[in-house]
Amino acid sequence: MTRLANVEMIPQGMVNAGMPVLQTPKRPISPFEFLPSWFFYTPVVLQSAVLSLIHLDWALPLIANPAIKLSGMVGESKHDIFTSAGKNTREWILPYIALTKDQNKIESLLIDAKDQLAKRKLSYPLVAKPDLGCRGVGVKLIRSDEQLRSYIESFPLSGRFLLQEKSKYSAEAGVFYVRQPGESRGKIISMTLKYSPRVIGDGKTTLKELIERCPRAGKLQHLYLPRHSENLDFVVGKKDEFQLAFAGSHTFGAIFRDGNQFITQALEQKLDEILSDFEGFHYGRLDLKFQDIQTLMNGECFDILEINGASSEAAHIWDSDAALSDIFSTLLKQYRLLYQIGSKHKKKGHKTPNLSALIQAWRKEKLLTQLYPMTD
Repeated sequence: MTRLANVEMIPQGMVNAGMPVLQTPKRPISPFEFLPSWFFYTPVVLQSAVLSLIHLDWALPLIANPAIKLSGMVGESKHDIFTSAGKNTREWILPYIALTKDQNKIESLLIDAKDQLAKRKLSYPLVAKPDLGCRGVGVKLIRSDEQLRSYIESFPLSGRFLLQEKSKYSAEAGVFYVRQPGESRGKIISMTLKYSPRVIGDGKTTLKELIERCPRAGKLQHLYLPRHSENLDFVVGKKDEFQLAFAGSHTFGAIFRDGNQFITQALEQKLDEILSDFEGFHYGRLDLKFQDIQTLMNGECFDILEINGASSEAAHIWDSDAALSDIFSTLLKQYRLLYQIGSKHKKKGHKTPNLSALIQAWRKEKLLTQLYPMTD
């Protein structure tokens, strides 16, 4: 059993219960955190051009995960990924149902949702999320029929969404797992600890003022103020926590910290076991909820929220203290692995898709993500 040395954990009952108490970062926000994607991916594109020439195939990353559409680079379905997984893997995925909004039949879809939820023995609270989406777009916590109705009404026509059981655990991490074709053991190349942003009340100050005064949240008011517009004048009780974001997405305000020090052989072995029957999955990030950092390190007491493919990032790079050189080197390493794995699959007979398939999937995803409800 792996044990921690002198690492304090956030107590149960608090917003980030079970997460390790890390040293305060040197800077609340990195100058790199919210720069446009092209800034970070320009070197990746240049490296990919070279690798494409070496391998004589630009599309190798799109077959790194043969079980997932386009390897999970763009336009992949969460439901399809879950159903492609083996029985052993599915036992660790939080239960869910999938629904498609067909025309404007809100009432019939609501009835269908409640019927399916009853059959799966699922009840509120639930996590609603688009089946096709990325970076936490459209994720909401649903606590009632009224909130479910509102989510359905705001969802785009012909779009599919999931209603997933809310984990009993509060702590969250993104664990990046890579397993070479033909090998039974994989490797965790990154662990990202995802902290929910919150402010602590003093019994006198309004939520708006607490956000404005917070060293980090005060610089991200554009993310938090619209989300809590109805509660901005609420006075948060003394020592009470007010959670500013629910979704574990950096784009929507979650705080990412480098958790690589907590990667263990025990956790790697557990993921090898869980993913052993998920044929065609070799590269990606598993988003997990867990009891506490100790049990996670021991490979125990966690749930799988999502399995992400080729477009996944080793998200520890968005730690506010991360150096720019580390961000670039991590992304470049990721794509070298994608080409390496894709090349091995091609030698086994897997065919790479054409450019039109990639463009079509990208257009569909971009169109839908613009129409999804506001993220919690």
